Amino acid sequence: MADPEKLKNIIEAALLASGGTLSLDGMQALFDEAEQPEKKQLREVLARLAEDYQGRGIEVVEVASGWRIQVRQDYSSWVSRLWAERPARYSRALMETLALIAYRQPITRGEIEDIRGVSVSSNIIRTLLEREWIRVVGQRDVPGKPSLYGTTREFLDYFNLKSLDDLPTLAEIRDLDEINRELELDDPDRPADKGTGDADTAGDAKDSGGSGEDVSLEEAAREVLAGTGMDEASPEETVQGTGPDA
Repeated sequence: MADPEKLKNIIEAALLASGGTLSLDGMQALFDEAEQPEKKQLREVLARLAEDYQGRGIEVVEVASGWRIQVRQDYSSWVSRLWAERPARYSRALMETLALIAYRQPITRGEIEDIRGVSVSSNIIRTLLEREWIRVVGQRDVPGKPSLYGTTREFLDYFNLKSLDDLPTLAEIRDLDEINRELELDDPDRPADKGTGDADTAGDAKDSGGSGEDVSLEEAAREVLAGTGMDEASPEETVQGTGPDA
């Protein structure tokens, strides 16, 4: 298409109307063959769109499945009140399980339990599979042939990641933990954290979301770093090539 401004407006309208993610192929399919823009041209238009949205309440972002327009995270707590149904909140146990799968994939349920030191509820695995954040990527060649789990493209999309390489490295998480400890020491009025216990005793309902804590993936990864073998491998070794659509 010869008119770059018209192309930008078409792509912006398509992203808004789609209500989800559009791939470059999907954008090209909007046009007749004679006027179909090249992917390089689309990327240039998307970069300009992203720049246009700087400093606004919504943003244009690229995730694993393509591009989308979304509410900036800074304003999501207000916008979420538009819907009567509260967004799901997931338990610390579920998020720690997901963090281990993300960083140590492919990994079995038994290996997750060995690292965390507690059993993993069947409901946690079922919830992660139903959310399509994880999938079975194979079987470990040991007696019993336990399933190996890895993350999916939907996992990347949900956490605003283009690839597993965008996950914070374990070194970055450790550095952030040290900063947080220093801040806590500087604040004598800060209440002490309550212990999380040594077992997942909150029950299946909490494990599957709904009444759980609001825990980020980074926080969950930080929880399982201390006292585990998770930080013994380098970041390159922990994020293996068996993730989405491998």
